[in-house]
Amino acid sequence: MEKLRIMSVFGTRPEAIKMCPLVQELASRSEIESLCCVTAQHRQMLDSVLEVFRLKPDYDLDIMTPRQTLSTITSKCLLGMEGAIEALRPDMILVHGDTSTTFAGALSAFYHQIPVGHVEAGLRTYDKYSPFPEEMNRKLVSAIADLYFCPTVNNKKNLLREDITEGLFVTGNTVIDALKTTVRQDYRFSTEALNGLPYGEKKIILVTCHRRENYGEPMKQIMLALREIAETHEDVELVYPVHLSPVVRESADAYLRGAPRVHLIDPLSADEMHNLMARCCLVMTDSGGLQEEAPALGKPVLVLRRETERPEAVEAGTVKLAGVDRETIVSMADRLIRDEDAYREMAHAVNPYGDGHACRRITDAILWHFGRGERPADYQA
Repeated sequence: MEKLRIMSVFGTRPEAIKMCPLVQELASRSEIESLCCVTAQHRQMLDSVLEVFRLKPDYDLDIMTPRQTLSTITSKCLLGMEGAIEALRPDMILVHGDTSTTFAGALSAFYHQIPVGHVEAGLRTYDKYSPFPEEMNRKLVSAIADLYFCPTVNNKKNLLREDITEGLFVTGNTVIDALKTTVRQDYRFSTEALNGLPYGEKKIILVTCHRRENYGEPMKQIMLALREIAETHEDVELVYPVHLSPVVRESADAYLRGAPRVHLIDPLSADEMHNLMARCCLVMTDSGGLQEEAPALGKPVLVLRRETERPEAVEAGTVKLAGVDRETIVSMADRLIRDEDAYREMAHAVNPYGDGHACRRITDAILWHFGRGERPADYQA
């Protein structure tokens, strides 16, 4: 019996962190030939993750250009996928989450009548402009996909409400699998500034802020809040790996450069980010992935957005929505910095996102789909 050719497609750093463990799990199965196609929607940040997981793509579209737009990303991905599909001849294409790469990869698979597996399916805010363009990307992929790998039961329920009833699996999130590979007690950072931080002596707050819907006034409010937190708490140090987006960099420089106890650094590799998260006190972020990663490491998260497509963590108590208003952000951060009971309540809440075996469940589900194994049991938090 010929091996199944399963092609994983991704192009950004967050996608790579969550897909590399799956590519490796697929490769470990004798029934599967695991293929990897990257679009390089984010070139430098993608490559840093590939290095951590020692993964060499089988096909690289290399589409990134300065100040690229959503239209150029999507069109280049769609055209580039023609060559990848012709060269690799996959039996199934896996896409992840909600990026422009995700949508273009799924659409190209549909044009070639190749089944699609959607990793991290079923996330919703039900506001098509927030997050933008992610909310519509994932809804459009849901209309195309054949298999849906939902991190949580809530994600599955979202799809059922949309009359998607076949091919649904609750798997947990593959990012928990990734953390098992990257976090180590004896880890030493290659970014030297991180080795000198006063872990244990001061409260280290890890910050990220980069989403498009926060551009403009929301980002200004967030930056001013971060500055106020640093200025009013001498026992706190803020570490902010600044996204490569020129818009984000200009904002960080304008409002945070030179502020006391604020460290503006370049983006970190996946292993550095995970190990910094493991040693920090608190995470403040507008990122989706960090809302899943930090609770697995026992770190409270304040989400710098008006809503989240990950309500499970809010319900579990590991995450709180801080929004984009300066006063609210400062107030919520102050409480966690000063109130040990409030901090402990969030830090010790149960992480709802997985047990580190999502990749195994996804691979088993793919084999079941092709008639080569048993259907895997759903993950139960």
